[in-house]
Amino acid sequence: MKAKKLRELFRSNKVIRVMGAHNGLSAKLAEQAGFDAIWASGFEISATYAVPDANILTMTENLQAAVIMNTATSIPVICDCDSGYGNVNNVIRMVKEYERNGLAGICIEDKQFPKLNSFVNGSQKLTPIHEFVGKIRAAKDTQEDPDFVVIARIEALIAEQGMEEALERAYAYEAAGADAILIHSKKKEPDEIIEFVESFKGSVPIVVVPTTYPKITVKEMENLGIKMVIYANHGLRSAIKAMQKTFAQILIDGNTLGIEPNISTMQEVFELQGMFEMRRLENMYKAIDLMVPLRK
Repeated sequence: MKAKKLRELFRSNKVIRVMGAHNGLSAKLAEQAGFDAIWASGFEISATYAVPDANILTMTENLQAAVIMNTATSIPVICDCDSGYGNVNNVIRMVKEYERNGLAGICIEDKQFPKLNSFVNGSQKLTPIHEFVGKIRAAKDTQEDPDFVVIARIEALIAEQGMEEALERAYAYEAAGADAILIHSKKKEPDEIIEFVESFKGSVPIVVVPTTYPKITVKEMENLGIKMVIYANHGLRSAIKAMQKTFAQILIDGNTLGIEPNISTMQEVFELQGMFEMRRLENMYKAIDLMVPLRK
C-alpha cells in the first residue's frame, strides 16, 4: 500500500519532499509537518546508538528502526540501506525483509562495504560499476511488489571521480532497472548537481540530498526537473542542538523554570504517544463491558 503511494508521488507533478528520521517520534513529527515521505536515515539511526555511520549497525538493527517509523506513520518510508550490507546475496535478503515488513522502498549506494559516511574526510571507495549493476538487478529480480522502489545512489562526485564517471554510472544503473537515481555532492554550492541534471539524458527520476548546499529551493529543483529532495539529517541535528541547550541551562539555573516555555508540554507528548486515544478506547470498551450481562 505505501509502496503504491510512493509510486503515485513519483508520477505526480510535484517535487517529493522527504524528511530524515530515526525513530517513530521523529517520523511522526515529519508527517505532521506535512512531508510526503520519510527517509529512514542510516546516519540518524547510527547516531542514536552513538556509533559511527560506517556499517557498525547491522541490517537487522536498521530494519527494526525503519519498521517502527513505518508503524508510527501513514506516509511511505524510504530506507537508507548503505551499500546493501554486503554482496548480491545480502541485497537479496535485504529486499525480501524490507518488502515483507511493508517498507515502500530502499536506496543503496555504489560504495564498497563497509561504507563511510559521505561527509567524512577519508577514502571513499567506489564499487566497480558492474558489481553495483549486479546489486540493482538482484534487488529488482527479488522484489515481489511491482510498486516497491529501488533507488541507486551515485557517490562518484563525493569520491571526486568527476562528472563523466557519475554520468556513466547513472546510465548503467538506469539500464539495470533502478527506479530512480540519487546524485550526491558535498560541495557548498549546487553547481555539480545542476551540471549533472542538465547533462543526464536518461528518463528515470533524479533525487538530491542538499545537506551541504542548503540555498537551493524546491522551486529551483522543480525548474531543473529534480523529482525528490531528501532533508536527510536536519531533524536529528536540530534535536541535538535543542537538548544541549536545555541540559546546559538546567545546570546553570539549578532548576527547570527558565526552560519550561521552550520545551513541549506533557500534554503535547501524550498526544504524540496516542495517550488520549488509548484512554478513549479503554473507556469505550469499558462501557461495552457494562452493557453485557454477566453469566451466572
